[in-house]
Amino acid sequence: MSHGAYAVIAGAQWFFLLYFVLVNTGYMALNLIALVSIFRYMRREASGGAEQPFSRFEPPVSVIVPAYNEAVSIAASVRSLLQLNYPEFEIIVVNDGSTDATLETLKREFSLAPLPDISRRRLDTKPARAVYHSTIHPELTVIDKDNGGKADALNAGINASRYPLFCGVDADSILQRDSLHKVVRPFLEDSSTVAAGGSVRAVNGCVVSGGFLVESGLPKNPLALFQVVEYLRAFLIGRLGWSQLNALMVISGAFGLFKKEPVIEAGGYNPATVGEDMELVVRLHRLMRAKGARYRIAFLPDPICWTEAPENAATLRNQRIRWQRGLAESLALNRGLLFSRRGGMVGWFAFPFMLAFELLGAPVEVMGYLFMGAGYLLDAVSPEAFFSFLFLAVGLGMLLSVNSLLVEEMSFRIYRKPSNIALLFLYCAAENFGYRQMNAWWRVVGFWRFMAGARGGWGEMKRKGLGD
Repeated sequence: MSHGAYAVIAGAQWFFLLYFVLVNTGYMALNLIALVSIFRYMRREASGGAEQPFSRFEPPVSVIVPAYNEAVSIAASVRSLLQLNYPEFEIIVVNDGSTDATLETLKREFSLAPLPDISRRRLDTKPARAVYHSTIHPELTVIDKDNGGKADALNAGINASRYPLFCGVDADSILQRDSLHKVVRPFLEDSSTVAAGGSVRAVNGCVVSGGFLVESGLPKNPLALFQVVEYLRAFLIGRLGWSQLNALMVISGAFGLFKKEPVIEAGGYNPATVGEDMELVVRLHRLMRAKGARYRIAFLPDPICWTEAPENAATLRNQRIRWQRGLAESLALNRGLLFSRRGGMVGWFAFPFMLAFELLGAPVEVMGYLFMGAGYLLDAVSPEAFFSFLFLAVGLGMLLSVNSLLVEEMSFRIYRKPSNIALLFLYCAAENFGYRQMNAWWRVVGFWRFMAGARGGWGEMKRKGLGD
């Protein structure tokens, strides 16, 4: 081997090793911040004093449910929302040109009657075909409109909303009765709050009746089980950690509460993106920072939204490709936030972290596996370097997953059966041997499609439904 080739190989080894050292250092720091935060949160909840001062003073909320081909789950989702434990709210279901029986199901289940459209068009959207109101549930309105995508459907719901706060909820999801009551708390504690999100968990394997989760459980499907572990790690560690720094860059589209006026001032959801939930949050950061406004974007670990996770590889692949493209679009459209003079923690830490380790992390990870694996087999990479890489890429990832499960067990204990806990610990280890690498490749595809300028949309998902 020539001296030049040896230098290139040695340099590549050091690059991949140092990259994964930095990645894991960042995640470990978020882990520590999240741990401190969640223990404070649990002590506060145990004291019983967090909710009482605001009882019956909560502002009214408009719950917006964008729906596209959701016939199997829409009735259960709406029923769960109708039974929310909250003083005053309205539900606006936006049927975004569904080609299945979504609208017919809503008409049948909730006795809809036509109404004139009196929405204020503060945000541009595709035209509405009809507006309906439930004759048995006065808080329920349904808008039937031409297909324009999820962002367009959410904007149509904002136009029709009457209240100062709106909550976006996916049509394949159900909320716990107290979720809205809990997620509104940051708005009561701090008037500068513009958005807040709660945790999302996989409903697969749980018992749902009447639109509510009766008993938590785990799915038998291996892909869904891996996603249970992913959701625990993402929400209990990642988002909670960034929230403490007021640098949270994504609130899940499945469950997020927003102050309406700042969102309208920012232009609403962007229909040209596939990651409309993250892009809106990043844009709010950019605009608020640019004008020097005091604001807060919060995350709470306790309000839970249960959503149906994909159980087949094709649907999961499409979802992860779409998520990665959404991440790329969100960062590209708001690149002015990066290292901006008023960027704060989000512009100087969260944005570069997302760019270097979330967006570019997938191609670097895939190249690292290929280079280090092939180099080891060809004796071009030393055993010390190869196993150090595996420890950084796999071992520490496993540690983070196990830690998130331990945090769950010490705090909320959603999964109480010992057999469920043992199975989750097993999947914390197993996800690093095949599943994680498969996801990394799908993220590379998503990044490539973004670079190639490919268009995206809602996407189709095979659903089993949300119980009776």
